[in-house]
This record gives sequence, C-alpha cells and structure tokens, in this order.
Amino acid sequence: MIAKNNQERRNEIAAVVITGLLKFILMDWLELRLFYVFAACLFWFIYVYRKRRRYPDVLKSWGFQKAYMRSSFLFLLPVSVVIIAGTIIYGTMNQVSFMNWHILPVLLLYPAWGVIQQFMMVGLVAGNLNKLSDVKITDSQIILFTSFLFALVHFPSIPLVGFTFFLEIIFIKVYLRWPNIWTLGLFHGWIGSFFIYFVLERDLWAELWVMFS
Repeated sequence: MIAKNNQERRNEIAAVVITGLLKFILMDWLELRLFYVFAACLFWFIYVYRKRRRYPDVLKSWGFQKAYMRSSFLFLLPVSVVIIAGTIIYGTMNQVSFMNWHILPVLLLYPAWGVIQQFMMVGLVAGNLNKLSDVKITDSQIILFTSFLFALVHFPSIPLVGFTFFLEIIFIKVYLRWPNIWTLGLFHGWIGSFFIYFVLERDLWAELWVMFS
C-alpha cells in the first residue's frame, strides 16, 4: 500500500511537470493562452473530482480546508502588503498609469487561477515530496526544487522568473507549516495582479478580451 501511494505521488508530480511543459508549447509557441488555461483547469478539476471519489479525505490532505486559514492569512498579509506596495512604488516611479479600472476584475478573478497553480505546486509537488516514504528529502530541498520548477514555467520573462522563485519559497514555507491552499491562491492572485500590472506593465483584462475576440 505504501509503495502504491509513493507511485501515485510520483505520477502526480510528473503530471504537474507535463502541465508546465505544455505551457511552452501551447501558450508560448502556439499562443493558445486561453485554450491552455482552460484545458489545464479542466484536466485538474476532473482529476480532483475522480480522486476525491476514491479518497474522500484527499481534499483536506492537499490543503483544501478551513484549518490553518487564519494563521496563514495573518502571516501572509503583512508580507503581501509590503510586496504590493513595492510594486506600486516601482510602477509610479516608471510612470505606469495605475488609474485604470481593469485591475479590479483581475483582482477578483486571478486568485482562482492562483488556487489552481498553488494546488499543483505546493499541494502536489511539495506536498507529495514531503510525504514520500521511500526517500528522505529535507524541507530545504523540497522548497528549492518546487520554487525552481515554478519559476522555470514563467520563462522567458526573467523578472517574472526571479519574482516567482522567491515568492514560492515564502508560500511553500507557509504551506509546510499551515497547509491551506485557499490562502495561498488568494495572495498569489493579488500579488501576481499587482506585479504583472505595475512591474511588467501588462493589462491582463485587456489581454483576456483580445483572446476572446
């Protein structure tokens, strides 16, 4: 039974890696951004649904729970305020026009994509590496490997690669102490929205409507 669980954990990690590799093909090369996001969400939604039918407590083990929400939220709130303030200051110094209502719907919608990304990275990669019983992996190795993997997916944007690497280090440290996916997804969406808008100077809401059209 333990061997089977270990193999399942390795399969989930491999599936996350494949999902990341498909990003370079579908999103970066073929420019099918909306299709990729929709397909990834659909695949993992179906996977979660099917696995929950087999293991009713699996959502809790991944971090989809109320427990630890308050602790992780209170820890990440001041960290997020500092990071977001830094992005706004950077954008202001570079004369980014921040008086645009487009950021509001992004702040509402992007956390949903953040939940899915953090589920894959901390719930499946970091979480499974932490639970493997046939190999000894330290917390530091888990944090560095998972953060590197998450950062690599954001290539070729070097600023985004560096930013996501250090941000994911914080998220994984929080998850290993307070395993709650909801809080990580929420702050992922909020921090990511401000960074993309004020630092990368991208309007995700406008990009979304272009993809639909």
